[in-house]
Amino acid sequence: MPTPPTAADPDPRPLPPESPLPSDCCESGCAVCVFDLYAEEMMAYRAALAAWLARHPGAQA
Repeated sequence: MPTPPTAADPDPRPLPPESPLPSDCCESGCAVCVFDLYAEEMMAYRAALAAWLARHPGAQA
């Protein structure tokens, strides 16, 4: 698990979003479900991680 960012690290590794629990969904057919939001956050995280890995070629994925 990556360590949280600190003031000493000007370019910290992105942290993945927290996964919603099954109970976080009300199952009422909301236009935007918590799982939809999580999927969008994961796409943004993957893009940020790819950019970070490009800047830190020695880091492990």
